[in-house]
Amino acid sequence: MDHTLALIKRSHQGDKEARDTLFRENTGLIYSTVKRFQGRGVEREDLFQIGSIGLLKAVDHFDTSFEVKFSTYAVPMIIGEIKRYLRDDGILKVSRSLKENCVRICRSREELEKRLGREPGVAEIAAALELPVETVVISMEAAAEVDSLQKIICQGEGSDISLLDRLPEKVNGQEQALNRIFLDEMLGKLEAQERLLIYMRYYRDMTQTEIGKKMGISQVQVSRMEKSLQIPGFAERVFSQPERAYCKTTESFAGIFAAKAAYYKALGTGLQLPLNALTVLHDDRGKPYFDGKRSAKLSISHDGDYAVATVLLLE
Repeated sequence: MDHTLALIKRSHQGDKEARDTLFRENTGLIYSTVKRFQGRGVEREDLFQIGSIGLLKAVDHFDTSFEVKFSTYAVPMIIGEIKRYLRDDGILKVSRSLKENCVRICRSREELEKRLGREPGVAEIAAALELPVETVVISMEAAAEVDSLQKIICQGEGSDISLLDRLPEKVNGQEQALNRIFLDEMLGKLEAQERLLIYMRYYRDMTQTEIGKKMGISQVQVSRMEKSLQIPGFAERVFSQPERAYCKTTESFAGIFAAKAAYYKALGTGLQLPLNALTVLHDDRGKPYFDGKRSAKLSISHDGDYAVATVLLLE
C-alpha cells in the first residue's frame, strides 16, 4: 500500500516512469474486469485498451488522502470506462475484422468511382480487394446505420410520425374470417336488445348513460344488462377449467383471451377453435405461461378491463 501511494504521489508530480510502473503493476485489475464483459461482440484486446484508459484515469485522479486501497478506487473507474464504450460504440457490435473490411471497402469504392466515373458494383469492389463477394456484402451491412422504429421522421403540430407509424399493417385474412365466424356465432345467440347494447358499447364507444338514453332505460339498467350479459357456453368454449377457476375479474379474463390471440398470431395461423384447447396457467408468483408450450414466452399487461399480451416463440 505504501509502495503504491508513493508511486501515485510521484506520478502526480509528473514522474512518467512512476506512472508506467503503476500501470504495469495493476494490469491484473484490467484483465479481471474485462472478463465480465466478454461475449458482447467486442474483442478482448479492445476491451483491455479501453480498460487501460480507465486505469490511467484512476492513477491521475486518485486522492492519496483517501483511506481506501487504490484497487478499490480503480476497478469502478475501469468498469465505467468499458460500459461507456459499450454504450456509445453503437447499438450493434461488430468484430474488428468487419470494421477493418468496412474501411477498406469505403476506400476502394471511392477509388473505383473516380476511375470508372460511376458507382462501382459489389463484384467490382470484391475483385479489387481480392475478397469474396459474400464478405463484402456482410461487411457493408455491418457498417449500415441502425435506426430505431421510434425515430421521428416527420414533425407536425402536436403529432410526430415515427418509422413504426409508416409500416404497413399486415392483414391476416384467415384470422379475420375466423374472428367474424366466431363473433357471428356468439351474437346470434343474443336478444336484439343485447346485440344493440354490444354494438353501441364496443363499436360506437358510447357511455352507459348515452346508451340508456338511446334505449329508453336508465344507466343503472344498462350496467345490470351489461353485467348479466352471459353468452350460453361462451366461457366454457373460450376458457379451460383451470382458467375459469383462476379468473375472478374481467381484467383476468381479458388478459388470458389476449394471450391466446397473441399466441396464434405469433404462429401466423389466426385464431384456432376451440380456444379452450390452449390453456394459460400461472406460477407461484403469478407469472403467466402456456401449458405444454415451453418454447412460447408470454407477457401480459393490463389497463383497467383492457389487456395486451406479447408472445415470443423461441423455436
